[in-house]
Amino acid sequence: MNGGASGHTRGRRDGGRVPDGERAAIPARRRDLQGAAANLPNWVIEALARVTPAHRVGAALQALGEASEAFVEGAYHRAVRKAEQAKDLAPRDTTVRETLGLAAYRTGDWHTALAELRTFRRLAGETTHVPVEMDALRALGRDRDVAALWQTLQDLGGKPAVLKEGAVVYASHLIDRGDLDGAWQTVAPRRLRHEPFPEDLRMWYVAARIAALRGDADTAGKLRNDILAHDPAFPGIDELERLIAAL
Repeated sequence: MNGGASGHTRGRRDGGRVPDGERAAIPARRRDLQGAAANLPNWVIEALARVTPAHRVGAALQALGEASEAFVEGAYHRAVRKAEQAKDLAPRDTTVRETLGLAAYRTGDWHTALAELRTFRRLAGETTHVPVEMDALRALGRDRDVAALWQTLQDLGGKPAVLKEGAVVYASHLIDRGDLDGAWQTVAPRRLRHEPFPEDLRMWYVAARIAALRGDADTAGKLRNDILAHDPAFPGIDELERLIAAL
């Protein structure tokens, strides 16, 4: 996952382009921003200001900016601390809750990650991080909840990348339970894209693992080769190689 309020959060649904006739409607950049807050995107700043008492806005933005910078640097425990400070000041802001949830996930604090990302989903009305919620539930051994949330994601829908990431998590969950047939049905590629996205490669990887676990060396090897053709340094490829070599 990308980090930071400028990376892991949502952007404008129109891709950030503003028609010429609407330029006057863009809110002026705040002049009271200090430190890390100055690096936050304008839409993040304005969104937080709309749901936060005015006397708390400056401090909340400072804490959120520092949390975002820590996330980008991989300092996830510091990101959690700063995001918690921001939450105390701006509990209704979606970016604050999102940042805290993702940082907590990176530290292995599954309970906090679940609570914060569920709140983000409720406030934002988005399914963006449902796969992360599913993975946290998986880590907690809450099998029924993983399956229920996977069904919820399919019912609510989302961007193709989100649905694919959800499939990766659910198939991995089924592998853990020994349901290789169900896992294969979840991620088996109908066709291999010539220019795959990262989430496509992750689906191929899980499918290759399933094939290897089922003893199908030919399919596992083909998927491995396709992955390597697009990303020679794909994470986990050594483990996959060992599974195939053992067949």
